[in-house]
Amino acid sequence: MNSSRLKIIAPQFIDIIALIGWGSLLFKYWITGQLNLLIHPNYFFLVLITSIALFILGIVKLWTLLKQWQKKINLDSNDNRSHITILPKHFGSGLLVITALLGLFIAPQPLSSQIALQRGISESLPLTRVQTQSFGTTVKPEEKSLIEWVRTLNAYPEPDAYTGQPVKVTGFVVQLPQLPDNYLLISRFILTCCAVDAYPVGLPVKLSGSRSQYPNDTWLEITGEMTTESLPVEVGKSTTRRQLVIKAKSVKSIPTPVDPYGY
Repeated sequence: MNSSRLKIIAPQFIDIIALIGWGSLLFKYWITGQLNLLIHPNYFFLVLITSIALFILGIVKLWTLLKQWQKKINLDSNDNRSHITILPKHFGSGLLVITALLGLFIAPQPLSSQIALQRGISESLPLTRVQTQSFGTTVKPEEKSLIEWVRTLNAYPEPDAYTGQPVKVTGFVVQLPQLPDNYLLISRFILTCCAVDAYPVGLPVKLSGSRSQYPNDTWLEITGEMTTESLPVEVGKSTTRRQLVIKAKSVKSIPTPVDPYGY
């Protein structure tokens, strides 16, 4: 094989591998359900179509390149012009190939409590979401998810209105340093588009013992009732705020859900 022709064809193969690699990666995320950890379900079908399109485009480009090779067409006919580039030629395609390979072998993970703390956990929904229209009074208190309780508070923020109501929610543990040792935060992320814009919300939980047995990111199913308490807002300060609190009667560790986010 002519070495000069090999130098010409090799970079084009990198482009083809990038197309097929990313098509395969997106399809893998779709078929394994890992898209649940990355984007809103509204975009699942778009990802599937994109993966198929990339894969087909890569195959077509490969077929065209092989036909040119068989016919001994000058593969460098489009590269006779001079170009001034900062990065090496086809650097972008090589980077895409490496990223696709990493994605194929490294599974995505749910967003963690550390990210929740960095983004700031709230008891209210993002301003970009429709608020009151999503609120439904027909749902029994014990059947509401954590997101639905936050949505309820968003519509009717007076915590005393819910005192004594039964509750059963699931979420992951976030330990806030300003809370007493027998309190933790049960939290979930809300996705409006993708994991990049995920918004953490949560409610305080009052335990019968120390929170040390429930490390950060542990997923829990908590059964209890609602109550109102005044809790510290910041570490080392006496400022408190009245909040709706889950008084836990039962705390059970559960596996991380396949679909850990709210919408």
